[in-house]
Amino acid sequence: METKEVEHLKERVSCAAILERAGFAVDVKESTRRAVKYRRGDAIIIVIHAGKGWFDPLSDAKGDVFSLIQLLEGVAFGEALARAAELVGIAATEPAWTRVQRQRERDVSIADRWQNRRKPWPGSATWRYLRDERFLPEAMLQAAVRQDRLREGPNGSMWAAHVDANGVVTGWEERGPEWRGFSTGGAKMLFRFGAPDGLRLCVTEAAIDAMSLAAFEGLRQGSLYLSTGGGWSPTTGAALRLLATRPGAQLVAATDANAQGETFAGRIRAIAEEAVCDWFRLTPPAEDWNDAMKVKMREKKEGNETAKGLPYAHRPRQG
Repeated sequence: METKEVEHLKERVSCAAILERAGFAVDVKESTRRAVKYRRGDAIIIVIHAGKGWFDPLSDAKGDVFSLIQLLEGVAFGEALARAAELVGIAATEPAWTRVQRQRERDVSIADRWQNRRKPWPGSATWRYLRDERFLPEAMLQAAVRQDRLREGPNGSMWAAHVDANGVVTGWEERGPEWRGFSTGGAKMLFRFGAPDGLRLCVTEAAIDAMSLAAFEGLRQGSLYLSTGGGWSPTTGAALRLLATRPGAQLVAATDANAQGETFAGRIRAIAEEAVCDWFRLTPPAEDWNDAMKVKMREKKEGNETAKGLPYAHRPRQG
């Protein structure tokens, strides 16, 4: 596994999920939002850095998700990578006080924070970031703005809305030149772009990938392009199950072309089988759909006439 893929995997696995699988439970009374204490008998582990780091207060042991797996399961680094891949996107059970706090934050501020941000416009910092650094065609940006899916984030970053089945914003993916994350206090549901009632449901791992795939396909008729936001929360799974019950639905696993993407694809297939709907694996020609878009646009810029999109791709509709 290459260094980039190892770092990508590290971002998508939570120390909390590892501890919960190993039989640890949260000590609510002695936990804070920044330092959550887990206990299993006499063993204690403190989870820090938003779930990406840990330390043992009774020794000098500390580290990241991989070292935690090695500590708990007694395996070498290579095996720790494999076991971490099994936990990609799995969310640990949140303590009751955390759920209550987040619900209050959502109720009070999520809608207002979203509405108080401007939509991107041609020439804005977010527009330039998405067009010039992410190589998204302006036709896709215009369509996403029309559907009220994007906002200007701080320092030229992008906010991409996650919404529930009723179109209510529950949170947003945050992506920028030097930043990636999810809205504080927000809840991951699904980024939705394209045909609201579409039966072809294309599931990617990031909003930028969803828009990139839409650009490859020219906003294919009857397609709804979705993003899980790089994780797999219980609410995300429930939202996909609801979409899969649409008569005639087809779930398309358009996740990344790596081990984590295959894990997600397996979960999507399981949902399709549970809902008895059709499913299809659509693998990007690069690691993800935005990487593929960058290659395509660079080749186009260089006048490479051999550059091709998907076999069924066509030019995006203007306006």
